[in-house]
Amino acid sequence: MTVRFLALSTEAHDPRALAAFWAALLGREVAPDGTTVLSDDPGQVVLRFEESPAEIVEHNWIHLHLTCGTPDEQDAVVARALSLGASHLDVGQLPEEGHVVLADPEGNAFCVLEPANGFTAGCGPLGELACDGTREVGLFWSAALGWPLNWDQDAETSIQHPVHGGTKISWGGPPVNQKEGRTLRFELAADDEDVDRLVALGATRFADGLLADPDGNEFRVTRSS
Repeated sequence: MTVRFLALSTEAHDPRALAAFWAALLGREVAPDGTTVLSDDPGQVVLRFEESPAEIVEHNWIHLHLTCGTPDEQDAVVARALSLGASHLDVGQLPEEGHVVLADPEGNAFCVLEPANGFTAGCGPLGELACDGTREVGLFWSAALGWPLNWDQDAETSIQHPVHGGTKISWGGPPVNQKEGRTLRFELAADDEDVDRLVALGATRFADGLLADPDGNEFRVTRSS
């Protein structure tokens, strides 16, 4: 059995509203549960939202990077996001930088990347999960998922599905910011043997299917049949 990446799970005050926002922005369908943003492209990461009373903070350890092919398309994506309830966000970006930083209706930061961004070329609309993390955690997830490294330089790492391509998962290297507020988790499917392998690779086991990677980020495993 291979460990499968099922979804990125994010806590939200209103999971259904946030799922509707992201589905409309990405042009996807919402699952019957009302809180999962599906994708018909196996290379694109599924998004799932869970109810939580956590305080909204400006920084989370993962933020999303959206892609576009032309300047007009970038403008259109930004305009669509704003019309759906997003807002501009100042995180210290410089005027000459080509990406646009926004926050979704619950304050989660995301970027609409400039068309010239070659790193996410061909990755699809949701081009990247950009994570805070060490090189060691990038190596852990590469081994855990069987996704090869497509970047490993200056303590920054990135992985991508070896068959489907699509959304990259990247770690920016130290310093790693303190995690606050809402919880974001990788959701995996694995059997008991795979869970033992994850622990051998450096994961920490908790109760109820929860584990943590070497950087202390929680992830959840659903047992495969």
